[in-house]
Amino acid sequence: MSRPIAILGGTFDPVHNAHLRVAWEAAEALAADVRLVPANVPPHRVAPVASPAQRVALLRAALAGQSRLQLDERELRRDKPSYTIDTLREMRDEFGPQRPLILLVGADAFAGLPTWHEWRALFDFAHVGVLTRPGHGGTLPPDLEAEIAPRRANDIARARELPCGCVLDVAVTPLEVSASAVRALLAAGREPRWLVPDVLLSDRALFDPYRRPDHAI
Repeated sequence: MSRPIAILGGTFDPVHNAHLRVAWEAAEALAADVRLVPANVPPHRVAPVASPAQRVALLRAALAGQSRLQLDERELRRDKPSYTIDTLREMRDEFGPQRPLILLVGADAFAGLPTWHEWRALFDFAHVGVLTRPGHGGTLPPDLEAEIAPRRANDIARARELPCGCVLDVAVTPLEVSASAVRALLAAGREPRWLVPDVLLSDRALFDPYRRPDHAI
């Protein structure tokens, strides 16, 4: 049986330790390879501060030295909004009809799934792994609850038997790190040590897009 491919999207503006830890724990829990897919034009949020090339440079440096987490640049090659359904369609064409694909979504974002473009069609191409944290929960919109009720899987074994269509919880360690906090530190001329991989701190130029001009040196 082929290893599942899990997909973690986002702006990664910049990538930080919480992104990487969540991806790593999901890879272990699901026995999957994880693709980190930076968005070009995110439809639900403001445009990233750093350019696609700058965000790719950060991700490449952060992911060096291991193979389970991989960079996937397909959304950056589009000049239109980065709709997840388009990415899943491409991946299904690339990896075939039987390989399990698992879309990783944070619990808060999952509650807003009905606002996503063609959201019901997502289940035709992938499972959805909801990244859950202890003590975090909430009520889902009725239309989402009705859609996922028959899709809930109690364990990864069921999801591995099918290429798509299930919803499963993926427990992850809560790390209270945000890209906005990292950007604020850099803009203030401070070092985001312990919030980002150490390898990124060894090349100051990687963070140039987030520094104010008077903090460039």
